[in-house]
Amino acid sequence: MNCLNKLVLCFFCLIFPVALNAQVHPNIMLSKANVPAVRKGVQNYPLLKTSYNKVKSEADKALKTIINVPQPKDGGGGATHEQHKKNYLAILNCGLAYQISGDQKYADYISKLLLTYAAEYEKWPLHPKRKEGHEGGKIFWQSLNDFVWQVYVIQGYDLVYDAISPSDRKTIETHLFLPMMKFFTVDCKPTFDKIHNHGTWNIAAVGMTGYVLNKPEYVQMAIKGSAKDGKTGYLAQIDQLFSPDGYYTEGPYYQRYALLPFVIFAKAIQNHQPELKIFQYRNQLLSKAISTCLQLTYTDGAFFPINDAIKDKTYESAELVYGVDLAYADIKAQPELLDVAQKQREVIVSDAGLKVATDIAQGKAKPFVYTPQLITDGPSGNEGGLGILRYGNNDDQQCLLFKAASQGMGHGHFDRLNILYYDNGVEVFPDYGAARFINIEAKKGGDYLPENKTWAKQTIAHNTLVVDQSSNFKANADAAQQQHPDILYFNADPNLQVISAKETNAYPGVEMLRTTALLKVKELEKSLLLDVFQVHSAKDHQYDLPFWYKGHLVDASFKLNGKTDNLKALGTKYGYEHLWLNSEERAASNGGYVTILNNKRFYTTHFTADSSLMVKVLSLGANDPDLNLLESKAFMLTAPKVKDQTFVSITEAHGQVNSVNETTTGASSTVSDLKLIYSDQNQVKLSFKVKGKIYSYQINYQNKEKFIQLN
Repeated sequence: MNCLNKLVLCFFCLIFPVALNAQVHPNIMLSKANVPAVRKGVQNYPLLKTSYNKVKSEADKALKTIINVPQPKDGGGGATHEQHKKNYLAILNCGLAYQISGDQKYADYISKLLLTYAAEYEKWPLHPKRKEGHEGGKIFWQSLNDFVWQVYVIQGYDLVYDAISPSDRKTIETHLFLPMMKFFTVDCKPTFDKIHNHGTWNIAAVGMTGYVLNKPEYVQMAIKGSAKDGKTGYLAQIDQLFSPDGYYTEGPYYQRYALLPFVIFAKAIQNHQPELKIFQYRNQLLSKAISTCLQLTYTDGAFFPINDAIKDKTYESAELVYGVDLAYADIKAQPELLDVAQKQREVIVSDAGLKVATDIAQGKAKPFVYTPQLITDGPSGNEGGLGILRYGNNDDQQCLLFKAASQGMGHGHFDRLNILYYDNGVEVFPDYGAARFINIEAKKGGDYLPENKTWAKQTIAHNTLVVDQSSNFKANADAAQQQHPDILYFNADPNLQVISAKETNAYPGVEMLRTTALLKVKELEKSLLLDVFQVHSAKDHQYDLPFWYKGHLVDASFKLNGKTDNLKALGTKYGYEHLWLNSEERAASNGGYVTILNNKRFYTTHFTADSSLMVKVLSLGANDPDLNLLESKAFMLTAPKVKDQTFVSITEAHGQVNSVNETTTGASSTVSDLKLIYSDQNQVKLSFKVKGKIYSYQINYQNKEKFIQLN
């Protein structure tokens, strides 16, 4: 922790022993002073009106249903699990409907529902289907879901606090909220003090409840940890989980998820103790985190699916609606965020939502711009990072994500120096993400599938080098967490965007260097994707470099002799047991190419190396008795027994297929004669032709001023 953060923490320590400010309700997302303005804004500003109508519609649906607080018994996606989720959303929606409409029926519904919980909660044991290896909850199968439940419920309770009788409030607080606080801080103490997104949700639930119930001790614990010494708690979470660039160490998918408790609790602190200036902490880090999270999406809004990610998530998710609104209204009014809010098509019915909807109506929005950038990882920004290269406008943008970040804790994958490539609105070289059908009870109760460990986390599941058919760190997450890659170079010049990194710990005695670039040449409309992957060792190894692709393999420089029967798995462990070997051919001495058709566009990858290569065509699905694995295909370059190896590839996007008119143009690549001229640990020289013109590039690892040059 740097000196400034220590000073801020000392300031928090001095402030918190003092009693909290006089209680006013509501005072979390929607403050009492702003209720009249929000009521008026609902009538005047279209986005706020639409958002409130959605909330009110859901609240009205809840009022038409019978109060249902079932004994918890189901895993994720099961009936009781889903009912308790419906209940916490109903409480928040009815609370907002009460504040805007003033209709007592919404407050009465919340009161009855919470009194029912108060009558049952203390009787419930730990959940009978608690997840193996996870801390069990009482309402849900894991404690995390209980924390989430309370984050939503305490907001709804705050919204109707004054509309519930004092005697009913006492019952709700004595028999529901206070026992829940004991469960969260005592029974779940390891999670409360854990630097992890589960800990963040716990802290936010406890701290927000402390504010609403006027229990300063819970606020103190939330801010400074259970020992109140600042070694854990909210500030420690911000310090240790985010880099100075606002990157959350578990990756974009979990950054989205973790941002919600971070920003909601920050808003609660701001409203109850504005003198603490929480939104200024670490140079407005929460604002950076939201901006960074948005940049960690492709132009369709989908998050880059590295680590344990569900690939359907976009910045339209509720967490980013909260994040964007609060970042704009409470931290820094960046007009680009209004563009995102418009695409989200909703705002929070709150103080922040009012500000966003007002400024959108007044025409203050500016287009959100995706930019090439290096996003560092680690509390001090020195534990590797993510390189993002982008070329073209949002309608048809090439984007390359280069992952040279740290392990990312338990949700991290063994994918050092992995790349993802997008173009034309789709994945070209994708990442598998997580092996999980979230909240689909029939698929292992909605939990991570066994194949998440045996396949999705393993190195071979990614577009990066595998040594001797084993995963980075032999798939040992604790060992991987201790090490990180090093960023060697980054350049965002529009015509020559480059990211380079080195990894020396993933395999004993093996050094890996990868340099990836988007090269703009005048003969072509689209940039070329250049990829140079070097590996050095004193011993012989087998090196496999897979390229997982979307689309159809339509051409290759070598004859494909696909196996028509008797498919066999490629290996026995580290993910190889899940791979069917469809074809295996020796490439020509000067390399070759593979052409893929994806979303009516062709992608030709030319490749060469400094030793002979085998090209293996693979598909996913072996040893999958429950048919859990999703369809995936790859071509893989293999050097069977070498010490040093350099893989060079250039991928060209070209041509178009018009299925309606049955026409095809530009089906052949214009790149040719890819050559690796020279390669060692200090320098790589290569050349290729585009429409007959020779382009020669030189990578100089020892010269950062002239790292990559066009000769």
